[in-house]
Amino acid sequence: MENTQFKRFFGALLTILGIAVLLFSCVAFLSDKPVLGLTVSKWESVVPFLVGTVFLLTGVNLVKG
Repeated sequence: MENTQFKRFFGALLTILGIAVLLFSCVAFLSDKPVLGLTVSKWESVVPFLVGTVFLLTGVNLVKG
């Protein structure tokens, strides 16, 4: 029972983190100015997009299961 609660908490945390990273990568891709003090080119914004997607999908699977 305690293990299930930990999985759901960790899954929710990963889901929220994944959404935040995806939003950052989308804003960085669309913006020509620095985002949150970071200068990110269009191609460099692909990496946070992929990491955010992995976090989001993993978190959703942990919450669902």
